[in-house]
Amino acid sequence: MSTKHFFADAPSLVAQHLKALVAANPSLGLIEDDGVVYNSSHKPTNVSIISGGGSGHEPAWSGLVGDNLLAAAVNGPIFGSPSAKQVLAGIDSVPSDKGVILVITNYTGDKLHFGLACAKANAKFASKNVPFAVLAATDDVALGRKRTGMVGRRGLAGNVIVLKVLGTAAGSGASFDQCVAIGSAVNANMVTVGTSLDHCHVPGRQNHETLPDDVCVLGMGIHNEPGLRKLSPIPSIQDLLTEMLKYLVDPTDEERAYVKFDEGDEVVLLINNFGGLSTLETSAITYQTMVALEKEWNITPSRVFSGIFESSLNAPGFSVTLCNMTKVASDLSVDITSVMDYLDAPTTAPHWPRPYGTGVKVTPRKTQANGLPKTNDVCERDFIIDPAKLDRMIRTGCERAIASEPNLTKWDMLMGDGDCGDGVRSVSLNIIKGLDNDLKGSGSVLKALDVVSKSVDDMGGTLGAIFGILIAALETAVVRRINSGDKLTESVWGDCAKEALDCLKFHSGARIGDRTVMDVLIPFCETLYSEKSLERAVEAAQNGAHSTWGMIPRFGRATYVTVAGDQSDGIPPDPGAWAVFEMVKGLLEGMA
Repeated sequence: MSTKHFFADAPSLVAQHLKALVAANPSLGLIEDDGVVYNSSHKPTNVSIISGGGSGHEPAWSGLVGDNLLAAAVNGPIFGSPSAKQVLAGIDSVPSDKGVILVITNYTGDKLHFGLACAKANAKFASKNVPFAVLAATDDVALGRKRTGMVGRRGLAGNVIVLKVLGTAAGSGASFDQCVAIGSAVNANMVTVGTSLDHCHVPGRQNHETLPDDVCVLGMGIHNEPGLRKLSPIPSIQDLLTEMLKYLVDPTDEERAYVKFDEGDEVVLLINNFGGLSTLETSAITYQTMVALEKEWNITPSRVFSGIFESSLNAPGFSVTLCNMTKVASDLSVDITSVMDYLDAPTTAPHWPRPYGTGVKVTPRKTQANGLPKTNDVCERDFIIDPAKLDRMIRTGCERAIASEPNLTKWDMLMGDGDCGDGVRSVSLNIIKGLDNDLKGSGSVLKALDVVSKSVDDMGGTLGAIFGILIAALETAVVRRINSGDKLTESVWGDCAKEALDCLKFHSGARIGDRTVMDVLIPFCETLYSEKSLERAVEAAQNGAHSTWGMIPRFGRATYVTVAGDQSDGIPPDPGAWAVFEMVKGLLEGMA
């Protein structure tokens, strides 16, 4: 793994990449503040296909924006989901009279943020009868049915095939329901497995796990996850591919036989370079895969795609995807030719193989506000408390969270992608900046919540979505109490916290014992509600955070990490849960 980079500041890379992409492809437009790249020639008479996710996977997804592919792509921070606010900006950039389909790769943060955006868009456009849907790509087979039972399979590079077929169907005038059916059928008949010689390196990040020289990982994901299992010594490429193809094709594997392949089926092969392999080596891997497919499984792909489609920064690895287009056509009750025509159709997307350029200059449209009401727009009254105490409580919570960043990053590197610490530190610094600029000398509770809400809006990843839903629901509950003429007491705070928690539970299935942030949020909110005491609620939060030590994850991305039962003592606490404990502990200290 190379740890040397020309850029030490990872966040600046995303913005610069998007500006360069749009400059080189004048048919694309950019909403810079929201990280949205859109097709300026998109027609409102077509269904809008929108995708996106964390950056670091280029050319996915902005490089796939163009006619007969994506209408827009929404880009979050490196390995962090874009916020619901960003997704809504993407929806507004490519309006459709027929409907909008949001295609995601089935990671928790994406599911929450895109799901929340979908719910808000449904409400916003209800009077116009414009339908919205979220379609999750779930092509990974490495972890099997038992390991992915609660959260579902990961989405890997196979999602680009879904996007291409779906994008051309939309561009050809297919209806919303037809597009949903087409995307679902392609996803249901696709399988992917990955491998890598090492993890990738995120510019500017200090702590990274590396693999020994004689080890490779089978079942590798695209976010620095540890993978399914380590192989040592590294097998020959022929032996490695033999094992990978068994995961994809073997009908006797009860854990992974998701798609059936019969003789004569038209099959698409996609070899995806994670970003750190040479073109020469990627092509050789592609050839060896074709040889193994024909020799061992009597499969001759009718289409072969090879290159970088969905990277993991500079990870030296690759994935193999097979999509049975014959089964897709059968599921849709259409002729195979029509499905293959969708795949083969030319596109203006700059990073799809053999792109067709338009050469047309287009003036990018300016972003428009999403029209959602702000708290202060709907409530003229307020809760007012001592300004110094209010500032001290929020500031101390942020400072404790910032101080915990090294541990959060270290723990997240072991069980996730390592971005939790950076995300918590960044949002905490933004909140402090808001205190200094927008809340100085004010004891307004609504202004304080607005400062926090605005900072959280720019926070990607699962934790950002959790915080966003919780704060939005808390604001609503507080406004309701103000309008009812209630006085601000710990009892009222407890009632508001319970309402916010109930809203969050509606959007997330995680509960106590799943090793997530909910192991702290649930006991904190419920104790504040039942005992009307911040001190007792913080004690409950502390117990919840400590309970995640050694807890085997049952929800979120950490479930993809292999942990034997006798190794649970080595599991660190959940970093998101610990971050929230540090924050509420700071609230208590600041109040004292």
